Amino acid sequence: MAYTYLITGATSDVGRALIERLLQSAPADTLVLAQGCGDLAKMAELCRRYPGQLRTYDVDLSDRAKVDAFVEVLAADAPAPTHFIHLPALPVVNTKFKAFDQRRFDLDLEIEVHSAVRLCKAVLPAMARAKFGRVLFIQTSYTIGYVMAKSAIGGLVKSLAVEYAKFGVTVNCVAPSMMETNFLKDTPDLIVQAAAEDNPMGRNATPADVVPAMTFLLSDEAGFITGVTLPVTGGSAIV
Repeated sequence: MAYTYLITGATSDVGRALIERLLQSAPADTLVLAQGCGDLAKMAELCRRYPGQLRTYDVDLSDRAKVDAFVEVLAADAPAPTHFIHLPALPVVNTKFKAFDQRRFDLDLEIEVHSAVRLCKAVLPAMARAKFGRVLFIQTSYTIGYVMAKSAIGGLVKSLAVEYAKFGVTVNCVAPSMMETNFLKDTPDLIVQAAAEDNPMGRNATPADVVPAMTFLLSDEAGFITGVTLPVTGGSAIV
């Protein structure tokens, strides 16, 4: 069975690391459909290294009409995804609730949650018919502030896991502790350093720590694991 991975937020640090791991030893008929937004140049090296196995799409996931158009393009031009990995999010902003930015929250909700629902509606029926599928989201143990959208994803995971288990489709999450990626670009260095010092391992997570757990949950061997959130935290507590 040829695998087709649909990865949204693929241009992120985690997305690129995941693509590298998936393709480095994959059969030649493995295909990755990679979504980014205005930053597809980040995929150039991977496209060069894996010609024919990586297709990129520039799609604004905050625009529902563009998400629906993306679905139509995929249906016309690509095999039905066997795996769907949803990674997009806005950079973390550390603010108190009294400074809550409603507009930014609405944007993040569109990008993280509403697009996930629309894409799941598009890809899950084919997975159910094939009696095979893997769906994976990324949450976080860093649950103060922007995590209302992440909590909604957690509810979606549980609902989909129950409904689609009988079809051989698994739906899971990984939940890293603070991970040093571009998503922390607006986070003060002192907060990042304090998180590292508080972690039992004395450092923050990196994509290299998280991608192996993601790869496992996407694998054939994880076929009896669904509805879980796997913490990748270096021993720190999940809030």
